[in-house]
Amino acid sequence: MASFANGLKMKICLRIIFLLILIMPAQFALASTLTLEQQRKEFLYIEKLIKKGKNTQFHKRVALIKNYPLYSKLQYQWLKKNLKQTDKIKNFLKEYSQTHYSSLLNYRWQIYLAKHKRWEQFLLQYEEGTDTPLQCYFYWAKYKIGYKKEALLGARQLWVVGKSQPDECDPLFKVLKNSKYFTEDLLWQRFAAAIENKKTGLAKYIKRSMSRENKKTADIWLKIHSNPNLIKKQALLDKKNKQSGLIFAHAIDRMANNNYKLAIKIWDARKHNFNIDKARFNQLEQRLAMSLAYKRKSGAYQRLAQLEGADQVTKEWRVRTALLEQNWEHVEQSIADLSQETQKKEKWQYWLARTLEKKGKLEASGTIYDTLSTDRSFYGYLSAEKLKKEYQLSDHPVRISAEILEKFKQTLAFRIVAELLALDRTSEAKRQWWFTVKQLDKKDILIAAKYAQELNWTQTAIFTIAKAKYWDDVSLRFPTEYKEQVESNAKQQQLHPAIIYGLIRRESTFNEKAHSQVGARGLMQIMPRTGRQIAKELKEKLGHKKNLFKPDINIKYGAYYYKKLLKKFNGCYALATAGYNAGAYRVKKWLPKEKAMDADIWVETIPLKETRAYVSAVLTYALIYQKQLGLTGLTMKNFSQQVSPG
Repeated sequence: MASFANGLKMKICLRIIFLLILIMPAQFALASTLTLEQQRKEFLYIEKLIKKGKNTQFHKRVALIKNYPLYSKLQYQWLKKNLKQTDKIKNFLKEYSQTHYSSLLNYRWQIYLAKHKRWEQFLLQYEEGTDTPLQCYFYWAKYKIGYKKEALLGARQLWVVGKSQPDECDPLFKVLKNSKYFTEDLLWQRFAAAIENKKTGLAKYIKRSMSRENKKTADIWLKIHSNPNLIKKQALLDKKNKQSGLIFAHAIDRMANNNYKLAIKIWDARKHNFNIDKARFNQLEQRLAMSLAYKRKSGAYQRLAQLEGADQVTKEWRVRTALLEQNWEHVEQSIADLSQETQKKEKWQYWLARTLEKKGKLEASGTIYDTLSTDRSFYGYLSAEKLKKEYQLSDHPVRISAEILEKFKQTLAFRIVAELLALDRTSEAKRQWWFTVKQLDKKDILIAAKYAQELNWTQTAIFTIAKAKYWDDVSLRFPTEYKEQVESNAKQQQLHPAIIYGLIRRESTFNEKAHSQVGARGLMQIMPRTGRQIAKELKEKLGHKKNLFKPDINIKYGAYYYKKLLKKFNGCYALATAGYNAGAYRVKKWLPKEKAMDADIWVETIPLKETRAYVSAVLTYALIYQKQLGLTGLTMKNFSQQVSPG
């Protein structure tokens, strides 16, 4: 009987093997004959299997679409739920390194290895980066395998920050606090960092670990942080306490936000009474000098000129304060004090030419203007206007053959992008795009930019070609989409279409779904509150704020708002453009107080860096778009009318 049973089992096994042999070719045949559309349906079905934990069915079905572009995504989705599969994970990371799924899986696996205390494996897999939990796990792993000093020194760097660190750091910090590397000085460093970062809750928590005497000093610091005016009481700070210099400097820094005059007065009177680190001392000197410069106050130039160890930003502001005074001797001296590299920048070359022109050195200034006039830029166009020369477009499009582009599109990384787009997973497609572009050389980045243009990813194409620092494909960098809406609203508001295009290009780079951190929406970045006000003035109903993403509404409201600003500022494009970015109320504060000022000087001395760059960009883009559209009517002369006192 036993012999009969064994024989029966053998027959059954052979029959199963025979059936499998028959089935397997059929499966492979099925896999090779599935259309792309069928593979997509299979992909969506397999995703559901993974979610339901149907592992056997997953492995059976996924083999059918091994050549499908998103096969790696399915493997990633399964492996992130099965992190014990060490060999399969290693193979995946090696085989699919060109996909962003490898990066996602690698991160999850590192966390898994750390949580399961597989320290040596974790250290082999660890990739240095800025992720704090992984950094803490890295030093904890070092500590656990015996490199304690290295681990504790690393822990110090992670601990001395002005914010709370994640729970993953707790074991590491616990051993740090019980080691010789945890000192009272370290407590003060983190306390100061927390105070500077306005994390008073963290500062109070750190204070609990201090000695009784240091707790008293910490309490004084917290009180002064809340009310910097307390620094007027000279007896509040003990000059012998080594923390007093830091507290005094912190108070002055805080006071300068609301009362820079009082801050300067107290600083100048008492700054030598305390032991203040030289770097911090110079930093505050610069801070107070810059406060005067930003407020356009007299004495700013002198204070900036006396700074010790001024950085390039501060030195550039010394030029600007000289421009505000229209003291051309000071402008020339300040430009000469810039680094050689900074002096060569077209901005400062332009101001050197302006200085030489004002001093009557016309040949020298003309030579510089002539050199700059070949540039497609704000200063290039200003220089061309000086010489009555035509503005240069310098259009040299990237030329990529259809064959090269097609070969590029067939790489796995970009097949994944195309397939994600086909499944309407645009956000994920863009994550894959930027993961890939980061790894490309300049030549391939240019090909990628042209592919993005073909996909009608206007913003992505512009940002991609910028990665290659290639600026001369004008049609790619300055597209003319939404032409009907732009032209009709330009006509209605009596604006040049190029101005509207310039605003769109700077505000959203043609991303109609653009949504800023402060809430601005759409192509021309309209704030909901502004949108509702415009709708009211136009006697319309905006409805839900999401309607601001609609190009028809957004361009209409943006054009209307810009025209309103242009009227408010008497047709001055520089002021209206600054108002569109920073608000009309700020622009009023920046107007000259006594006499009119040339627009180029006014733009150069706008206190906000973002707005300075914004105004020069929009006005330059408008002139580029004018050429793109084959129109006339705008010149730098239009943009350079004098700014009247406010």
